Amino acid sequence: MSTIQQNLQDVRQRIASAAQACDRAPEKVMLLAVSKTKPVAALEEAIAAGQRAFGENYVQEGVDKIHHFQESDISPGLEWHFIGPLQSNKSRLVAENFDWCHTVDRLKIAARLNEQRPADIAPLQVLIQVNISDEQSKSGVALDEIAPLAAAIQKMPHLTLRGLMAIPAPENDYQRQLAVFGNMTQAFKALQQDYPQIDTLSMGMTDDMAAAIAAGSTLVRIGTAIFGARDYGAPQTAQH
Repeated sequence: MSTIQQNLQDVRQRIASAAQACDRAPEKVMLLAVSKTKPVAALEEAIAAGQRAFGENYVQEGVDKIHHFQESDISPGLEWHFIGPLQSNKSRLVAENFDWCHTVDRLKIAARLNEQRPADIAPLQVLIQVNISDEQSKSGVALDEIAPLAAAIQKMPHLTLRGLMAIPAPENDYQRQLAVFGNMTQAFKALQQDYPQIDTLSMGMTDDMAAAIAAGSTLVRIGTAIFGARDYGAPQTAQH
């Protein structure tokens, strides 16, 4: 068994244990393998171990990987999530290539993704990014900005709003992690009252997945625990 296969097995067991500890079904928590900066060979090992959903932070790197797998016989069944900050000049590449975008944080980006999503493929599945720790340096909307942005996205035919995403400030204390994630869960449940298709709460990374799952996360974004430490040729962002 390869290291990546073993790591995936270990991470799935951690997810299952965290879910069972709070009386949740493990299958209700999706594992998104964060593969930014990792070579195609590493993704192939993960795919061989049964992983199908991958998260990328850098637009061009992600598109290159998507095209690589489209040209191989592995592509069917793979799901590609864009999880990095999205600049307006890169929105077309995300709209044309990815299945999901987790980082919609303003109306301008949502409108561009909607206009640029090809009409002959399924709508782009989107999450609103929330700046839950109110950090000046972080992307994301404030809690009171979720509703107006959600209402606007709901009217866009080439986007499907699926829920919320957050990258909280790093916090080592489990109870404090739980409190922050709990605020996200409240916002998520409020959104579900208005939109029946809302089913995805993307929160939890390698260092805080247990608290995220206890709070109600439906999708954890795990990179380091699967692929090992990253070799950053690109600017470093949050540790998934």
